Amino acid sequence: MSTVRQDAWTQDEDLLLAEVVLRYIREGGTQLTAFEEVGKKLSRTSAACGFRWNSYVRKQYGAGIELAKKQRKELKKEQAIQQYLPVDEKYSSIDNKLYATDNLTISAVISYLNHLEQLENEYSKIKEENQGLKSKVDTLEKELKMLAEAKLELESSMNLVEEDYRALIEIMERARKMVVLQDEDKNKKVKFQMDRNGNLERVEK
Repeated sequence: MSTVRQDAWTQDEDLLLAEVVLRYIREGGTQLTAFEEVGKKLSRTSAACGFRWNSYVRKQYGAGIELAKKQRKELKKEQAIQQYLPVDEKYSSIDNKLYATDNLTISAVISYLNHLEQLENEYSKIKEENQGLKSKVDTLEKELKMLAEAKLELESSMNLVEEDYRALIEIMERARKMVVLQDEDKNKKVKFQMDRNGNLERVEK
C-alpha cells in the first residue's frame, strides 16, 4: 500500500498537475478526474491536488486555461461537423485513420470492414429514401400543374358568368324602365278647359 504524501510540492509536480488539468479541459473532461489522475501519479490525494491547483497553479496558467477552453470548443465543432459529414467523406476519414495506424491488426481490419459494410447499408437506405422522395416530388409537381390549369379554366368561366350576369342585369333594368314608362302613359288623363276666347284646349296631368 502506497503512502500518501503530504510534503511540499515541487516545480515538476506543479508542471505535471498543470499539464494534466489543461489536457482534461481541452478534451472536455472534468477537473476532478484530472486531480484523481495526478494524485495516483504523485501518491497524493485528489483533494490535495485540487487545493494545489486552485490555490496556486491555476493562477500561473490563465492564458493556458483560456487556450484549452478555446481548443475544446473547436474540438466540439469538429465532432459535430463529422457527425453530419456525407458518407463519402466519412469513408475518407476512416481510410486516413486506418493507414495512419502503425500497429495494424487483423481485428482492426475486420472492425474496419464491418464498419464499411454498415456505412454501405446506411448509404443504400439513404439512396432509396431519396429516390422515394424524388418520386413524391415529381407527383406533387404534376398535381400542382394540373391544379394551376384547372384554376385558370375556373377563373375564365367565372369571368364569362360575371359578364353574362351584368348583361342580364342591364336587360332587366331596361325592361323595368319600359314598363314604368308604359304605366305612366296609361295613367295619363286628358282634360279640356276653356280659354278666354271660349275655345277648348287640352290639358295633360
